[in-house]
Amino acid sequence: MTNPTGPGLDWPDPALSGIMSERGQLLGLAYRLLGSLADAEDVVQEAYARWCALSPAQRAAIESPGAWLTRVAGRICLDLLGSARARRERYVGEWIPEPLPDRADWYGDRAGGTPVDPVDRVTLDESISMAFLVVLESTTPAERVAFILHDVFRYSFAEVAEVVGRTPAACRQLASSARRRVRASTAPTVPVARQAGIVRAFKQAWEATDIDALVGLLAPDATATGDGGGLVRAELRPVEGAERIARFFAGRAGPASGVTILERTVNGQPGLVAQLDGGVGAVLAFDIAGDRITHIWTILNPDKLRSWTTV
Repeated sequence: MTNPTGPGLDWPDPALSGIMSERGQLLGLAYRLLGSLADAEDVVQEAYARWCALSPAQRAAIESPGAWLTRVAGRICLDLLGSARARRERYVGEWIPEPLPDRADWYGDRAGGTPVDPVDRVTLDESISMAFLVVLESTTPAERVAFILHDVFRYSFAEVAEVVGRTPAACRQLASSARRRVRASTAPTVPVARQAGIVRAFKQAWEATDIDALVGLLAPDATATGDGGGLVRAELRPVEGAERIARFFAGRAGPASGVTILERTVNGQPGLVAQLDGGVGAVLAFDIAGDRITHIWTILNPDKLRSWTTV
């Protein structure tokens, strides 16, 4: 994919700085569709490259550059989703979307106090939660694009049709199908404070290797899924059942393990980071229903942890 000069450098089109404010929305759209920040960044770069490739007359004829960029980014994502599905079928073990750190983690002692990582530009809300993104993996590329553009970004079905290449009525059906799947798989939202308390209790029980406490925090039919991508050791299949999960985690922590567990925001919700020798070895995202953990996603693939090197 074309990778033009990066943001903040000299672009061929001086007027491009006027539409760089669209970058956040474009990145948020592409990340939700692809589940990969690296791929999303490539999509945004390609969209801007295509804008730069237009003649001045062509650019002047575009009434809304932001809408044009969104359509282009959406089409690029739609094309990529087919190949991404094929790649994931060849992926070693389970594929989990790339986790995002909390935007606050990107503020600090940087020059001028300005966040520089693109993750800052992604809006963190329920449509970016790990549970939501995992459910989206079960939809078709067209369903996903129609649903995200309409339900999350509030584009009309007439506008969605320009991206998907189908009629507005067909796009309505695509979004409806994805919406039903999301609703059927999504538990009622648990207040963030309660989520944080449950995740903190899990951390404490994990550090203490307290199997009974861990079992008490997990739903009986809970599932834990790991993603090592073939690069680090991880279970190739999900671990199922509260007691099996509790014993699995209890064997991978404690004072002798050298693992430090930190509370962090993962995709906008309470999560954990496991550090080993000062580096991030794993990021854990949770799905919680009521007062029990129903699913744990553990991302160990180092290619997906590049945004977490400063936590």
